[in-house]
Parts: sequence; structure tokens; C-alpha cells
Amino acid sequence: MSLGDHLRELRKRLFISALAIIVGAIAGFFLAEYVIDLIRVPINEIAESRNAILTYNTVTGSFDLRIQIAMTIAIVIASPVWLYQIFAFLVPGLTGKEKRYTFGFFFSAVPLFFLGAACGWVLFPHMVQLLTGFSAPEDAIYLEAKIYYDFVLKLVLAVGIAFVLPVFLVLLNFVGVLSAAAILKGWRIAILVIATFCAIATPAADVISMFLLAIPMVILYFTAALIAWIHDRQLAKRAAKDDPAVSVPVSEL
Repeated sequence: MSLGDHLRELRKRLFISALAIIVGAIAGFFLAEYVIDLIRVPINEIAESRNAILTYNTVTGSFDLRIQIAMTIAIVIASPVWLYQIFAFLVPGLTGKEKRYTFGFFFSAVPLFFLGAACGWVLFPHMVQLLTGFSAPEDAIYLEAKIYYDFVLKLVLAVGIAFVLPVFLVLLNFVGVLSAAAILKGWRIAILVIATFCAIATPAADVISMFLLAIPMVILYFTAALIAWIHDRQLAKRAAKDDPAVSVPVSEL
């Protein structure tokens, strides 16, 4: 394809993606009130013992929040469309090996991200109760709606991305940047980071929630190490078959 053909193809893909996001935003605008009711649940529980409400500091604050929620919903709902458009534009230029890596990464990373985001959604009420609990009981809690929504969104995204990180480890191993031995060597640091993250993301008194979040993350880390180890062994066997003089130390596998 010529440069002009590539640009026309890109324009077509971008137009389809934008159209899907616009349609998703329209649906998201009507679902925004339902989302606001859901994220207001922890505040309603806090309000049973003290004065706690969501506030809007500007005239357009409520409308702006609805637009922000609508765009978030649109990106999620339209993700199959715009992700496909990205792949449809890039895949023809990839080699067979690159296609396998790309599709393997995509079909494993996306479900893990949504699984992590779901865990973050379950955890966020506990986080709200924990963080607001540092204020004195006689103090009122007035939460600016937009800032509160940003907090919830960032927490959900953070947990979702944390679940995807093991896939990045496997990808780095497959492209030759990181060995399985290096991944296993850092297991203590990885567990410490996971435990710290889970301790911050869950209430101090709720040890069960901490373990429920930490266990799958640890399992995913060691699963990534196992996949990398199998891949390294296959490469070592292939290298030994091609050149019998080549020997790979067991410690590196």
C-alpha cells in the first residue's frame, strides 16, 4: 500500500472507532445516574453515623460529571470496536511471529484487566470507609463529586493494571528482554510490593479482603514465571539441537 492508501485506511479506522465511542457515550449518558447511585453507596453508609454528602461546586458540576462518566462508559462499551480497528490496521504489517505475540498478549491482557477492575470495584467502598474514618466522628464529610469519581476510577484502573503486569513480564520474556531466572529471582520483592499494594487498597481491619486480592496477584506472578521458564527451556533445547556444542547452565533455566 502507498502512503496515501495507509492514511485513508487510518482515517477509515479512526472514523469507525469515533462513531462507536459516540454511540457508547449516548448510552453512557443515560447510564450515568445509575453509576452515580452505585458509587454513592459507601457515602450513604457513612451518612448513617455522620453527615456525609456529595457536593457540586459549580453550576455545571453535575452535567460535567455525567459527561465524564458517559465517556468512561463509552470507552469501555466500544472497546471491542476500537481495539479491533487498531489490530486491523496494524496486523497486516506484522510478521507471523509478531502476530502470535500480539494476539496472545491481547487475549490474555484484556480479560485480566477486566478481572482486576472488577476486584477494584469491589474494594473501593472499603477504601472510602477506611480513608474517611480518619476524621473525627463529629466532623462532617463533604466530598466534591468530580474528585470522588476520579478517586474511584483511578482505584479501579490501578487494580486492573496490576492484574495485567504479569502479562507484560511474559511479553518481555518472549521478546528476549527478561529471563525466567530474573523473574524468579525477584519473587521476594514482587510479593512485598503486592502485599503493600493490597494493604493500602484494603482496610487494615479487613485481612480477608487483603488476602483475596493478594492471592490471585501472586498466582499470576508465578504463572508468568512458569510460562517464561517453559519458553526459556524450549529456546535452550532448540539451540542445543541446532548446535550440539551449545550448552545452557541449568541455573539460567
